[in-house]
Amino acid sequence: MALMARRLVQLYVGLALYGLGIALQVSSGLGNDPWDVFHQGLSRRFGLSIGAWIIIAGALVMLAWIPLRQRPGIGTISNVVLVGAFADLFLWLLPEPDALAARWALLIAAVLVGGFATGCYIGAGLGPGPRDGLMTGLARGGRSIRVVRTGIELGVLAAGWLLGGTVGAGTVLYALAIGPLTHVFLPALQIKEAGTAEAPAPEPEPVRG
Repeated sequence: MALMARRLVQLYVGLALYGLGIALQVSSGLGNDPWDVFHQGLSRRFGLSIGAWIIIAGALVMLAWIPLRQRPGIGTISNVVLVGAFADLFLWLLPEPDALAARWALLIAAVLVGGFATGCYIGAGLGPGPRDGLMTGLARGGRSIRVVRTGIELGVLAAGWLLGGTVGAGTVLYALAIGPLTHVFLPALQIKEAGTAEAPAPEPEPVRG
């Protein structure tokens, strides 16, 4: 019971921080991660908030799980609903700085928060996010996870850019830093069952939710 409570607390802290990381990066105006370039592009082209499009896109991605025979967990459903809600909340609360130094400070904070949040969320072990599940489902049958992930993210990045989403230095920084940061944070935050022997953590393949 205590272990499940810890998992739930870590899951929801991770999702809240993920929303904060998105808001920090969007507020910096220096370039979003690929999925949020897409969400922002949809917001600018069709209206609704970025958070609303995060929720809509997550729900639609989950429909693609059906032919892939992926099973959602409580973490999956929570991800679909809460990351977008937290992103909108923090976007409403955060200032939009004009000074370049302040914008870079937001960007660097966004990447660090995103890495920690990824470790929290994945480490809770309560089900993959909708985009995680799409990646792993498509990678079944011997396909490389790295290749599938790269293909998905390049696709949404291109679509988001064409829709008017912000691509820039932050997009590159996030892509380069999120893997190493998750590799540091995930082993420290991974919750293991009582009595489970310590084993080397596999190199993570983090994606956005």
